[in-house]
Amino acid sequence: MTTTSSRLLSLLSLLQMRRDWPGEVLAERLAVSPRTVRRDVDRLRELGYRIEAVKGPDGGYRLDAGADLPPMLFDDEQAVALAIGLQLATTAGAGVEEAALRALTTLRQVMPPRIRHRVDAVPVVAVRPPGNDAEVDVEVLTAVGAAIRAGEVLRLDYGPVDAPADGAPTAGDGPRHVEPHHLAAWRGRWYLVCWDLGRADWRTLRVDRVRPRTPNGPRFVPRELPGGDVATFLVGRFRGADQDGGGENTARWPCRGHAVLELPAAEVRPYVGDGVVEVLDAGRCRVSLGSWSWNGLAANLLRFDAGIEVLGPHELVEAFARIADRSAAAATPSAPDSEPLS
Repeated sequence: MTTTSSRLLSLLSLLQMRRDWPGEVLAERLAVSPRTVRRDVDRLRELGYRIEAVKGPDGGYRLDAGADLPPMLFDDEQAVALAIGLQLATTAGAGVEEAALRALTTLRQVMPPRIRHRVDAVPVVAVRPPGNDAEVDVEVLTAVGAAIRAGEVLRLDYGPVDAPADGAPTAGDGPRHVEPHHLAAWRGRWYLVCWDLGRADWRTLRVDRVRPRTPNGPRFVPRELPGGDVATFLVGRFRGADQDGGGENTARWPCRGHAVLELPAAEVRPYVGDGVVEVLDAGRCRVSLGSWSWNGLAANLLRFDAGIEVLGPHELVEAFARIADRSAAAATPSAPDSEPLS
């Protein structure tokens, strides 16, 4: 049986999850009577939480925001999730790394020992992708996020990372007007998914190259994103899928083929990403793999340095033929009088 304090914590956690809660549903979730729920609600009100009674056939409760911030309570799972999120935020590239570490230190100091032990049992080493030094100004993120929330056209300059900070025109894409829809983090970089009004097309802009102009433009009606959601759109965009025009909006690779490799499946499987490896016998496996181009797919298979039998499609066979011709030309010795490159 739960104690009163832990039950209050669970009740508060439920009230924070959605706007309205029928009393009977709360009682069922907490495994108590509706009368106990009423008493617990009164206790939370005494602690400073503004909980309104919702009228209706079933009755219910609603947690409202107040002028004063009452003590915030987190259950064990929420505290652990928050601690892990703060550790991951140190690789966000959004200029909040130091603030995230300070917030994590503050949170850890006020955690009960049992929760602190759970957090310490999940040591997270957040690593940014190598070669990614694109830092995003938190003020730019805030400005872009505000435009998304308000549904207003964003006026911006878009150019190289080392463009002037004063917003002066550069040799980049120049002033643009876009309808901002989503901010997304992908492999250590921040991207703005938007409808470019000048190009009448969807665009994915690196936020570290965005320099917002003020004021924003007029409000706009959100459009339906190709693929149906941000994840599908971004995966498809970075895989080279046709998502700009009348093509199929998909996250699948535009080129996908099948081949037999003369290697054990166990030696191939760790290196094919989202490909599929099927065991044929002790020394051979069937590989189904995707890529952004047929030449890229052929090169991906060649890196295994093993015998290859192409099963299809014909475009993959043609790609191997092109690579063979280019490889033969590259392997031809240079003329005797040619100068070696220094």
